[in-house]
Amino acid sequence: MSLHLGRHRAAVLGSPIAHSLSPVLHRAAYAELGLAEWTYDRFEVDEAALPGFFAGLDASWVGLSLTMPLKRAVVPLLDEVSATAAAVEAVNTVVFTDDGRRVGDNTDVPGLIAALRERGVEKTERAAVLGAGATASSALAALGRICSGEVTVYVRSEARAAEMRQWGERLGVAVTTADWSRAAEAFTAPLVIATTPAGATDALADAVPECPGTLFDVLYEPWPTRLAAAWSARGGAVLGGLDLLVHQAVLQVEQMTGRTPGPLAAMRAAGEAALAARTH
Repeated sequence: MSLHLGRHRAAVLGSPIAHSLSPVLHRAAYAELGLAEWTYDRFEVDEAALPGFFAGLDASWVGLSLTMPLKRAVVPLLDEVSATAAAVEAVNTVVFTDDGRRVGDNTDVPGLIAALRERGVEKTERAAVLGAGATASSALAALGRICSGEVTVYVRSEARAAEMRQWGERLGVAVTTADWSRAAEAFTAPLVIATTPAGATDALADAVPECPGTLFDVLYEPWPTRLAAAWSARGGAVLGGLDLLVHQAVLQVEQMTGRTPGPLAAMRAAGEAALAARTH
């Protein structure tokens, strides 16, 4: 299995990027795998600067992680894009092959599925999604693989609702939409995925019923969110943004290093320690 002899550099790009946990996770993986020469850095790069950054890469580079606003901007710079990334129009992983090709993938979708599987959620009959941003389309793609019935997406505008219905058609998911004012109705679903910014779901915390299903709140800082805390207090299962971050990152590590399985436990421990340090 190739470890890309002579190539050992990787990084995360985005803007803003200062608070990214990706360096912590990937460096922990390299340490666990004994890849002492490998490095993983972070670079503040916006859409305008991305082509120039790519042009400046030398043969020592093996891969990149991409966060907003680069997940779509990178596509024209690639030689190949995976079916998953093409389906959601978002690339969060670029691997530079031994023959110099640039291959884009999306590990958010399989990462979300893997995180749910780890908690025993392999299939669901219906689901709800809170929010309609970029993460919501990845959530719909994941639900397309594990949800056998309807997905209700709660949004703040008809324009967003139309967008989510279009995503549903594209991804083969039975999507219905509802106004955000009815978001508490989501809590009757066995699986709820919250894709909203910090604070957006705080007002819903008091509406969580007793013994709810599973909540996947994609935020990791601050954690727990008010909604996640209320959900857990009422006996429901809760996954957080760190679960998604670790599972998508371990897939990136596997693609970049060629080592499988990636060291999930070591990466999670490093992420938890880094977040704990930030709160003190």
